[in-house]
Amino acid sequence: MTLTDTHCHIHEASYNDSEGVLSRAHEQGVDRLICVGTDEITSEEAVNFAKQHDNVWSSVGLHPHDAKTGLTAIKTLESLLETDKNPHVGKIVAVGECGLDYFYSHSSKETQVEMLESQLELATRYDLPVIFHVRDAFDDFWPIFNQFKGVRGVLHSFTDTRENLEKALAAGLYIGVNGISTFTKDEKQRDMFASIPLENLLLETDSPFLTPVPHRGMVNEPAFVTHIAHYIANLQAINLEELSRATERNATTLFFKN
Repeated sequence: MTLTDTHCHIHEASYNDSEGVLSRAHEQGVDRLICVGTDEITSEEAVNFAKQHDNVWSSVGLHPHDAKTGLTAIKTLESLLETDKNPHVGKIVAVGECGLDYFYSHSSKETQVEMLESQLELATRYDLPVIFHVRDAFDDFWPIFNQFKGVRGVLHSFTDTRENLEKALAAGLYIGVNGISTFTKDEKQRDMFASIPLENLLLETDSPFLTPVPHRGMVNEPAFVTHIAHYIANLQAINLEELSRATERNATTLFFKN
């Protein structure tokens, strides 16, 4: 069994023991990782970290919390994409995480929308998938997404309604599931996780955040994606090998096919 952690942040300078983390991931069969940027600094860190490791790739993006950084950050992301655009050696496999987050007010709604649109333009120009972060903002997100025909991607850390799940599936988006699935007490969320079609499912840790059961209270790491896989397989009443084959195929299709 092999797995891919499609969303982690172990590249950031504040994360301790990255090499040990990679070793433990490999021991658990987690053979591919995508380190996701959230601003111009962490995006550059993600690219540099990926270049140092054969089984690590990166995504460059401006998180909605940091949207106030503005076009200066977008220019940095564009520069990173431009220097990495050779598909045979490139280590950037996506734009993001980017999107809209109205749960917090770290950046204005207007600025978040502007920066999301700028990053969708980058994804279109460089023909890359997008890692979306959307929280309490789907009413504004869908009209923006629908303006950019052909954009493909994943709704990272999806915990929203069945209605928005159905809209995402109709749009051909993948659904990123992480440790929240293992500890949520919301029965509607559990039912939603159980209903995600295998052909749209991606696994992620969002490490060092959102540590899954049974390691709550510990720092999260990519090796723990195995616990998410076990949980979702049990929830959907399928065997682990079937889940592994499906999610690996999905990760390859979205991120690793040039």
